Amino acid sequence: MSDQQIDQPEDLRRVMVVAAHPDDPEFGCAGTIAKWSAAGRETTFLLLTSGDKGCHDCNVRPGQIAGQREGEQRAAAAELGVREVLFLNYPDGVLENSLELRRRLSLVLRERQPDIVVAIDPWRRYQLHPDHRAAGMATLDAVFAAREWYVFPEQLLGEREPWRVKEVYLFWTDEADYWEDVTETIDRRIAALRCHVSQVREPDKLDERIRGWLRETAKDKDMEYAEAFKRIKL
Repeated sequence: MSDQQIDQPEDLRRVMVVAAHPDDPEFGCAGTIAKWSAAGRETTFLLLTSGDKGCHDCNVRPGQIAGQREGEQRAAAAELGVREVLFLNYPDGVLENSLELRRRLSLVLRERQPDIVVAIDPWRRYQLHPDHRAAGMATLDAVFAAREWYVFPEQLLGEREPWRVKEVYLFWTDEADYWEDVTETIDRRIAALRCHVSQVREPDKLDERIRGWLRETAKDKDMEYAEAFKRIKL
């Protein structure tokens, strides 16, 4: 496969980003999402948790944290041109790739019918956070389930049919084979990250940090700034 960005077919219009926590999309693929949204793609963010453990202040209740982080995620999504933000509200920090989660994700895929799914790479070596591993694997398992007639057939009511996702893009990957040039949208990625006030430490250094990461990702790719993915065509 080419290590450059690839022109996308016109019929791949609907995108769904599935992630474990608010701010995962912004840290993983926001420049790409801003670029695709500007090109007319309709993007949905699906967050499996609301990040209710994302605070070290024991005087703040998990429900308060979750409410704040959901608001931050919606603001960040608006910066990127995302059409819809959904939350499944699983507890943060203990997410599991359960059959129940797979069933819920399969139903969302069949209802929203994304052509492209963007998710965390669950096979990234030494990925410590269990939620990231679980979210990535559950998403891939649901992509398979959603296309099968006899997997969760109780969901196929009325006119609803199985749905076949066309492509999957995995971010935070060790096996990148697709690089998206985000030179024109890196400012929108940084602006979206700034919406996550509760999570961004040393905000005065954020711009420099993100530009450094994406400049390194673009190295030897004839791009100034890039985001990298493992691309799976189904």
